[in-house]
Amino acid sequence: MPISVGFLLVIPEDDSDGPLFQILPLNTPRPWTLTIIDVVARRTAAAVRGAIVSGLVTHKGKLHTLTYDNGKEMAEHEQITEELGIKVYFAHPYSSWERGVNENANGLIRQYFPKDRKLTDITREDVEQAMERLNHRPRKTLGFRTPYEVFFSTHTPLTVALGS
Repeated sequence: MPISVGFLLVIPEDDSDGPLFQILPLNTPRPWTLTIIDVVARRTAAAVRGAIVSGLVTHKGKLHTLTYDNGKEMAEHEQITEELGIKVYFAHPYSSWERGVNENANGLIRQYFPKDRKLTDITREDVEQAMERLNHRPRKTLGFRTPYEVFFSTHTPLTVALGS
Protein backbone atom coordinates (compact mmCIF):
# COMPACT_ATOMS: atom_id res chain seq x y z
CA MET A 1 0.00 0.00 0.00
CA PRO A 2 1.42 3.43 -0.87
CA ILE A 3 2.37 5.54 2.13
CA SER A 4 0.98 9.02 1.99
CA VAL A 5 0.52 12.06 4.20
CA GLY A 6 -2.10 14.77 4.40
CA PHE A 7 -0.64 18.05 5.58
CA LEU A 8 -2.98 20.77 6.85
CA LEU A 9 -2.02 24.36 7.43
CA VAL A 10 -4.39 26.36 9.62
CA ILE A 11 -3.99 29.98 8.58
CA PRO A 12 -5.92 32.31 10.88
CA GLU A 13 -7.67 35.04 8.94
CA ASP A 14 -9.30 38.19 10.28
CA ASP A 15 -12.35 37.74 8.05
CA SER A 16 -14.16 34.46 8.47
CA ASP A 17 -15.23 34.44 4.81
CA GLY A 18 -11.70 33.90 3.50
CA PRO A 19 -10.02 30.56 2.94
CA LEU A 20 -9.49 28.81 6.24
CA PHE A 21 -6.80 26.30 5.46
CA GLN A 22 -4.83 24.49 2.83
CA ILE A 23 -4.70 20.73 2.60
CA LEU A 24 -1.65 19.37 0.85
CA PRO A 25 -2.20 15.67 0.20
CA LEU A 26 0.45 13.58 -1.41
CA ASN A 27 -0.52 12.37 -4.85
CA THR A 28 -1.28 8.68 -4.31
CA PRO A 29 -4.06 6.40 -5.54
CA ARG A 30 -5.17 5.59 -1.96
CA PRO A 31 -6.48 7.84 0.80
CA TRP A 32 -3.69 9.21 2.92
CA THR A 33 -2.71 7.45 6.05
CA LEU A 34 -1.39 10.21 8.27
CA THR A 35 -2.55 13.76 9.01
CA ILE A 36 -0.12 16.48 10.04
CA ILE A 37 -1.59 19.83 11.10
CA ASP A 38 0.35 23.02 11.75
CA VAL A 39 -0.70 26.58 12.51
CA VAL A 40 0.82 29.29 10.33
CA ALA A 41 0.55 32.83 11.68
CA ARG A 42 0.50 34.52 8.26
CA ARG A 43 -0.34 33.59 4.70
CA THR A 44 3.12 34.24 3.32
CA ALA A 45 5.20 31.99 1.12
CA ALA A 46 8.04 31.92 3.65
CA ALA A 47 5.77 30.98 6.58
CA VAL A 48 4.03 28.26 4.57
CA ARG A 49 7.32 26.84 3.28
CA GLY A 50 8.73 26.75 6.81
CA ALA A 51 5.69 24.91 8.15
CA ILE A 52 5.62 22.39 5.33
CA VAL A 53 9.33 21.61 5.51
CA SER A 54 9.42 21.37 9.31
CA GLY A 55 6.29 19.22 9.34
CA LEU A 56 7.39 16.82 6.62
CA VAL A 57 11.19 16.65 6.93
CA THR A 58 11.05 13.79 9.44
CA HIS A 59 9.16 11.73 6.82
CA LYS A 60 11.47 12.76 3.96
CA GLY A 61 12.41 9.23 2.92
CA LYS A 62 8.77 8.20 2.60
CA LEU A 63 7.61 11.16 0.48
CA HIS A 64 7.57 11.15 -3.31
CA THR A 65 5.11 13.78 -4.53
CA LEU A 66 3.14 16.68 -3.11
CA THR A 67 0.01 18.20 -4.64
CA TYR A 68 -0.73 21.86 -3.91
CA ASP A 69 -3.74 24.04 -4.31
CA ASN A 70 -2.94 27.16 -6.29
CA GLY A 71 -2.16 30.23 -4.23
CA LYS A 72 0.47 32.90 -3.70
CA GLU A 73 1.49 31.25 -0.43
CA MET A 74 2.98 28.44 -2.54
CA ALA A 75 5.44 30.75 -4.31
CA GLU A 76 8.39 28.99 -2.65
CA HIS A 77 7.45 25.55 -3.95
CA GLU A 78 10.85 25.15 -5.63
CA GLN A 79 12.61 25.51 -2.28
CA ILE A 80 10.20 22.97 -0.74
CA THR A 81 11.00 20.57 -3.58
CA GLU A 82 14.72 21.06 -3.04
CA GLU A 83 14.58 20.69 0.74
CA LEU A 84 12.32 17.62 0.77
CA GLY A 85 13.48 15.98 -2.47
CA ILE A 86 9.96 15.45 -3.84
CA LYS A 87 8.08 16.26 -7.04
CA VAL A 88 5.46 19.00 -6.81
CA TYR A 89 2.16 19.15 -8.68
CA PHE A 90 -0.51 21.84 -8.74
CA ALA A 91 -4.22 21.13 -9.04
CA HIS A 92 -6.13 22.97 -11.76
CA PRO A 93 -8.12 25.97 -10.49
CA TYR A 94 -11.75 25.20 -9.61
CA SER A 95 -11.22 21.46 -10.12
CA SER A 96 -12.13 20.00 -6.74
CA TRP A 97 -12.58 16.55 -8.30
CA GLU A 98 -8.80 16.44 -8.75
CA ARG A 99 -8.46 16.67 -4.98
CA GLY A 100 -10.88 14.06 -3.65
CA VAL A 101 -8.63 13.23 -0.71
CA ASN A 102 -8.47 16.95 0.01
CA GLU A 103 -12.24 17.35 0.06
CA ASN A 104 -12.67 14.29 2.29
CA ALA A 105 -10.04 15.61 4.69
CA ASN A 106 -11.74 18.99 4.85
CA GLY A 107 -14.90 17.26 6.07
CA LEU A 108 -13.04 15.26 8.70
CA ILE A 109 -11.11 18.27 9.94
CA ARG A 110 -14.26 20.41 10.05
CA GLN A 111 -15.49 18.08 12.80
CA TYR A 112 -12.80 19.65 14.99
CA PHE A 113 -12.69 23.15 13.49
CA PRO A 114 -16.22 24.06 12.29
CA LYS A 115 -16.72 27.01 9.95
CA ASP A 116 -18.30 29.13 12.67
CA ARG A 117 -15.20 28.85 14.86
CA LYS A 118 -12.69 31.69 14.62
CA LEU A 119 -9.34 30.29 13.58
CA THR A 120 -7.58 32.90 15.66
CA ASP A 121 -8.93 31.04 18.72
CA ILE A 122 -7.31 27.72 17.78
CA THR A 123 -4.61 26.70 20.23
CA ARG A 124 -1.65 24.37 19.77
CA GLU A 125 -3.47 21.93 22.09
CA ASP A 126 -6.54 21.99 19.80
CA VAL A 127 -4.34 21.17 16.81
CA GLU A 128 -2.52 18.36 18.64
CA GLN A 129 -5.80 16.85 19.84
CA ALA A 130 -7.36 16.92 16.36
CA MET A 131 -4.23 15.35 14.85
CA GLU A 132 -4.16 12.65 17.50
CA ARG A 133 -7.82 11.77 17.00
CA LEU A 134 -7.64 11.75 13.20
CA ASN A 135 -4.49 9.61 13.15
CA HIS A 136 -5.89 7.08 15.65
CA ARG A 137 -9.36 6.80 14.09
CA PRO A 138 -9.92 3.45 12.33
CA ARG A 139 -10.75 3.83 8.62
CA LYS A 140 -12.71 1.43 6.46
CA THR A 141 -10.41 2.20 3.50
CA LEU A 142 -7.46 1.03 5.61
CA GLY A 143 -9.06 -2.26 6.63
CA PHE A 144 -10.24 -0.68 9.91
CA ARG A 145 -6.67 0.06 10.90
CA THR A 146 -5.74 3.54 12.02
CA PRO A 147 -3.66 5.90 9.86
CA TYR A 148 -0.99 5.78 12.56
CA GLU A 149 -0.83 1.98 12.36
CA VAL A 150 -0.53 1.99 8.58
CA PHE A 151 2.04 4.77 8.34
CA PHE A 152 4.30 3.45 11.09
CA SER A 153 3.61 -0.26 10.41
CA THR A 154 2.50 -0.88 13.97
CA HIS A 155 -0.57 -2.02 15.90
CA THR A 156 -2.56 0.22 18.23
CA PRO A 157 -4.67 -1.48 20.94
CA LEU A 158 -8.37 -0.84 20.43
CA THR A 159 -8.66 1.02 23.74
CA VAL A 160 -6.09 3.59 22.53
CA ALA A 161 -7.80 4.00 19.15
CA LEU A 162 -11.14 4.66 20.86
CA GLY A 163 -9.63 7.17 23.28
CA SER A 164 -10.30 5.13 26.44
